[in-house]
Amino acid sequence: MQNQSFVTEFILLGLTENPKVEKILFVWFFLVYLATIGGNIIIVVTIICNPTLFGSPMYFFLSFLSFLDACVSTVITPKMIIDFFYEKKTISFECCMIQLFAVHFFTGAEVIVLSAMAYDRYVAICKPLHYSSIMTRRLCVILVGVAWAGGFLHSIIQIIFILQLPFCGPNVIDHFVCDLFPLLKLACTNTHIFVILVFANSGSICIIIFSILLVSYGVILFSLRAHSSEGRRKALSTCGSHITVVLLFFVPCILIYARNNSEFSFEKNVFIFDDVLTPMLNPLAYTFRNKEIKNAIKKMWKRLFNISYKQ
Repeated sequence: MQNQSFVTEFILLGLTENPKVEKILFVWFFLVYLATIGGNIIIVVTIICNPTLFGSPMYFFLSFLSFLDACVSTVITPKMIIDFFYEKKTISFECCMIQLFAVHFFTGAEVIVLSAMAYDRYVAICKPLHYSSIMTRRLCVILVGVAWAGGFLHSIIQIIFILQLPFCGPNVIDHFVCDLFPLLKLACTNTHIFVILVFANSGSICIIIFSILLVSYGVILFSLRAHSSEGRRKALSTCGSHITVVLLFFVPCILIYARNNSEFSFEKNVFIFDDVLTPMLNPLAYTFRNKEIKNAIKKMWKRLFNISYKQ
């Protein structure tokens, strides 16, 4: 595979060219990044350190989802924050490809993890007597492996698309990150077929899986009629968190990738919401009404404080 590019670096226009606004955005996104990493790491550590939670498929997947959220945020946000200090924001061709690969690798894995979490809730609510025999640890580990493999396959396909394109002159990306459509606009060739491939690999996947998840949660909610009021309340609380996270992830994904290569004035804003703010909001969605997680976090902090106090 020969790369025909003569471009060695790209210039990112970022979110704004106003220095005063950039200072405000620096503080805001720095705090968002700290909250994202802190919130997701707390969930991961809490679940791993609690054998009861880590032994539950639901929380096992949640810890993996939180890890992926932290990774997605780390791929995008630090570069964006550092760029606020520079008038000319650049990224090398190689780093651009690495960033593109990493973003789609981790978000592709998230799609599969969210699907696995939906399946877990379906089995727990619709087939409660068979739950332990179906959702075994072996199946959970296999699904995590499928998530890694699926994310890699999805991402490597995107990279192969882009590396086939010649970049022979224009190198200014009207974005704060390297992504598919901004790069397609710079290619020195007709990219119509590549737009179709992007839709097939990203847009259609978002639409299909989002539709399947909505139908599955519809089945779950319909089946709750046969449960007691307490069972319905607990199931609705858990499913409500899942549905919130699914909406936060897939709606922006569909807006970004399920379209042609036309101008989309809100693309950067939607991308920020999907890949910068959503990883911060996911921990809140899962802990806000989840007593088990909140109690486990409190116990973990108490243990840490007791250890530090004794020392």
